[in-house]
Amino acid sequence: MEKVRAVVKEIAYAENHAKLSPLKRSVIIPVLSFASSLYTLALSLRHSLYRFGLHRNHRLAVPVISVGNLTWGGNGKTPMVEFIARFLADSGIPPLILTRGYAGGDEARMLERHLFGRPAKIGVGANRAAVAASYFERYGYFDPRISTSNQSPCLDQKVESHLDLEKIGAVILDDGMQHWSLQRDLEIVMVNGLTLWGNCQLLPLGPLREPLTALKRADVAVIHNADLVSEQNLKEIEHMIREVKESLPIFFTRMTPSHFFEVANINSKLPLGALSNTVILCVSAIGSANAFVTAMEKVGASYVDRLDFSDHHVFQARDVEMIRRRLEELEDKFDSKPIVVVTEKDYDRDSEILKHLHPFKVLALCSELQTISHIGCTKNGFKKLLTEVLREKLPGAN
Repeated sequence: MEKVRAVVKEIAYAENHAKLSPLKRSVIIPVLSFASSLYTLALSLRHSLYRFGLHRNHRLAVPVISVGNLTWGGNGKTPMVEFIARFLADSGIPPLILTRGYAGGDEARMLERHLFGRPAKIGVGANRAAVAASYFERYGYFDPRISTSNQSPCLDQKVESHLDLEKIGAVILDDGMQHWSLQRDLEIVMVNGLTLWGNCQLLPLGPLREPLTALKRADVAVIHNADLVSEQNLKEIEHMIREVKESLPIFFTRMTPSHFFEVANINSKLPLGALSNTVILCVSAIGSANAFVTAMEKVGASYVDRLDFSDHHVFQARDVEMIRRRLEELEDKFDSKPIVVVTEKDYDRDSEILKHLHPFKVLALCSELQTISHIGCTKNGFKKLLTEVLREKLPGAN
């Protein structure tokens, strides 16, 4: 299955199909094209069911912020969800994050670790309306859109009481753009600046979940990995977005590495410089591994190799053996014991299986999403816009 996924991804992001093998051009692409046509038909039918009210569109009791994208993974959705959750919690609006829980909930576990100590809750399940209802029943909620004397303070005011910390004040939909069964007050679409929209075809021929015209539904667009994209390419991406929705605010983010920890000891903390002059093998099962590998190439290693798996892939014993063989090859080649580096998502998916690579050391890279300055946008511009939008959507906010 990994080989099939790799072929599909290669076709989706191929700049020139003429460079693909004859088998891929004559057999695989036609099959994917037919499947893409069926997907387009199903997507159109689903739109119609919602448009004519045959499928319900639920309004939750609190404001809803959706963070999503138009393509498959690697767009920075989960880091942005964490960014917004921190912002809301620190502003006195305890959030509930609703996620589907891919691959056993690796993203949910990572969010739980990162948001520990903050008044944020994480609900996992495909039926997000039902999950939200169960959390509202258990913890209670307050609607910051309604300003009354006995309600909790809202934006720019700290929630003090334990009771208020328990109550939910907003919902964040992780990967929510195609989750049409819930209404939302703010739609944020993430765009991977490195891969963009590939061949601009719908799944499975291309990486698109919806046509680019779906950008019209967005309230904010965020170009992720912008620090790894040339100025000219950023301008072209902005132009493409504005052709669909001219008034759409566009912001820019990056993942900034902070430190490593040992998979065998999560409480350890190693500086980025600890891997200077070492041989590194990057192992990841994430949506877009290029940014991760590029970060590792900047820590001063003498050599960086990589093994990429499909997004949310759950490592098996055969994968561990494949990784071990690559490590042994690197050790023979460089006469130095290489170090494995994984992402936090890979760690949270299954930390135990990675320990089977002993005696090779396995580290996890910790990174955080940061907004960056660009023409017309300051580092704090996104937070300011988020505050303004929340004040507009939440009339009770001060």
